[in-house]
Amino acid sequence: MNKLKIFISSVQSEFASERQMLFDYITSDPLLGRFFDVFIFEKLPAKDKKASDTYLDEVRQSDIYLGIFGKEYGFKDKEGISPTEREFDLASAERKTRLIFITDHKSDERHPKKLALIKKAEETVVRNRFSDPSELKTAVYAALVEFLEEKEFIRTGPFDASICKEAVFDDIDSERIRWFVEAARRKRGFPLSPDDRVEKILTQLHLIKNGKLTNAAVLLFGKEPQRFFISSEVRCVLFHGNEIQKPIPSYQVYKGDVFQLVDQAVDFVLSRIDVYVGDRSQSVDVDVKYEIPRSAVTEAIVNAVAHRDYTSTGSVQVMVFRNRVEVWNPGRLPNQLTLADLKKDHESFPANPLIAEPLFYVGYIERIGTGISDMVKNCLDAGLTEPEFQQEASFKAILWRKAEVTEQVTGEVTGEVTGEVTGEVTGEVERILFVIRGEMKRSEIQKALELKHDDYFRLNYIIPALESGCIEMTFPDNPNHPNQKYRLTAKGKALQQQLKMKKE
Repeated sequence: MNKLKIFISSVQSEFASERQMLFDYITSDPLLGRFFDVFIFEKLPAKDKKASDTYLDEVRQSDIYLGIFGKEYGFKDKEGISPTEREFDLASAERKTRLIFITDHKSDERHPKKLALIKKAEETVVRNRFSDPSELKTAVYAALVEFLEEKEFIRTGPFDASICKEAVFDDIDSERIRWFVEAARRKRGFPLSPDDRVEKILTQLHLIKNGKLTNAAVLLFGKEPQRFFISSEVRCVLFHGNEIQKPIPSYQVYKGDVFQLVDQAVDFVLSRIDVYVGDRSQSVDVDVKYEIPRSAVTEAIVNAVAHRDYTSTGSVQVMVFRNRVEVWNPGRLPNQLTLADLKKDHESFPANPLIAEPLFYVGYIERIGTGISDMVKNCLDAGLTEPEFQQEASFKAILWRKAEVTEQVTGEVTGEVTGEVTGEVTGEVERILFVIRGEMKRSEIQKALELKHDDYFRLNYIIPALESGCIEMTFPDNPNHPNQKYRLTAKGKALQQQLKMKKE
C-alpha cells in the first residue's frame, strides 16, 4: 500500500529540533515507518515556487496535519496571518485528520495571536499537551497508533472485546445477569429470558470469545471486577467551595460492576445537590426535581464509565463543588469527533462498544449519539448554564449548578444538602421527610427520590432516618418482613412540619 503522508506544521524558528526528532522517529519506527511518510519544511528541496505556496500544496497532498503550537505566532503576511495558521485553516477546509500538540505554557506566555489560534483549534479538534520532547514523542506515537486502529490499518480490537485471561465462568454473578435480562426485556425487548443459561445470554451480547470471557463480560457482570481491573472504580468527592481544597466533607470510592458504579456515583451527586419537592396540591404523586436534571448527571457519569480507557491506571472521578459538578475520565475523544461535535447529534464511536450495548439495553444510554446534546438541552431547559467539555490528559464534563443558591423556592425545598447535619438530621433524612406519605415501602421511597442503588439508599437514607427516630418500621421485630413499610414517627411529623414552615 502507499504510505500515508503526515505534514508537520509549527513556527519554523521554535521547534526545529522537535520536528527533526519526530521525522527521524516516525520514519525509522518499525510500526509507524510502515505506514507513514513525513514532511517537514527542512526537507523541502530548492524550487522556484514561493515557499508558502509549496507548504500549502504539501498540506493538500497530506493525509494528516500534525500541528505543534507553542508560544510564538511566527511571521505574518500582509493580512496579518502566519503560515502556521494558513496551513491549519487549509487542513480544516480540506477535512484532513488534524492532530494538535500544545506546549504546557501559561496563557500570558503566548503571543496573543497564538492564543487565538489555539482557541480555534480547541473548538474543532482534539488537542494534546506536552511539556518536553519526550512527552511530545509519546503523545504523537499514541495518536498515530489510534489513527491506524480506527482506520483498521492495524487490528488489535477494542479493549472490551479482548479475552480476560484469568477469568472463569464462576467469576460471573448470575443474579446480576438475571437482573439485566429482566430490565432489558422491559426496556428494549431483549430477546432472551432470565431463565436462559448464562453462557447463552453472554453469547447473545458477544461477551464470549473463543469460549472465554471477554473483559467486557467481567466489567459488566463480574462478582468482583476490581480483582481483574483495579482502576475500574469511581472516586466521588464533595468540596465546600469552588476549588479543590481541604477539609474534604465527603470522599467515597465506589466499586462493583459497571451498572453499580453508575448508580452509586449518580446517587452520590443527587444526595449533595439541591432538590425541590412539590407540595402535592395538584397530585398525590411526589414531584421531585433536582437542581441539575437527573438525566444530565446520569449521562455524564455513564459516558465516563462506558467510554473510559480501561488500560489506564487512572479512575473515573466525580467532584461536587458549590457551583458545579465535574466528571473526569481517563479517556479521549475518537479522532472523528471534536468537542464542538459533541453538542450536536453525531455518529457514535464508543471506545468500549461491548460495554455500551448492554447499557443501552437497560436504558442507561437512551439514544446512540444524542446523549450529550440531550444533556445540554436538559440543563438549558432547567435554567442552568450550558455544560462544558474539555479534553486534556483526561476528558472532563462540567455541569453548572444554579448561579445563586437560595433557601426559599416554590414548593418544599431541602436547601443545599451536603450530607452534613442540618439541625437534628442529615440532608438525606430531610429528603425522606419530604417524600414519605403514609406507609411506604423502601422501594417506593427510593423511587420517589429517583435513587437507584439499593445499598447506597439503605446506608445513607433509611438507616440514618431510623437512627434519628424520624421514621419507624411497620414490622419492627422483623426487619426483613416481605410487607415491611416505613412511616413517620411523632418526631418525624414535627420535623416535617418545621421544614414546611420554612417556606411559608
